[in-house]
Amino acid sequence: MFYMIYSEDVQASLSKRLASRPAHLARLEQLKSAGRLLLAGPLPAIDSLEPGEAGFTGSLVVAEFESLTEAQAWADADPYLAAGVYARSTVKPFKKVLP
Repeated sequence: MFYMIYSEDVQASLSKRLASRPAHLARLEQLKSAGRLLLAGPLPAIDSLEPGEAGFTGSLVVAEFESLTEAQAWADADPYLAAGVYARSTVKPFKKVLP
């Protein structure tokens, strides 16, 4: 089943994001390689694909896991959480309808 992982950044998280980005992306690449990643990306703080110094307010990941418990454990082990980028993450089941 798919699960949505919505993570919210702390204020002024950009420098922490940049420092821990390689480890964060490596975990997403593992999901992608296993065919379990539906989508992933950051949420710009302003109405721009390249927000610059404004940074990001969080991230969204939709991926396949065996259970809510497994999805939550994956979210809890995110390098962004360990680095203090995220204030919190919310994990919920997700039902893909379209496309």
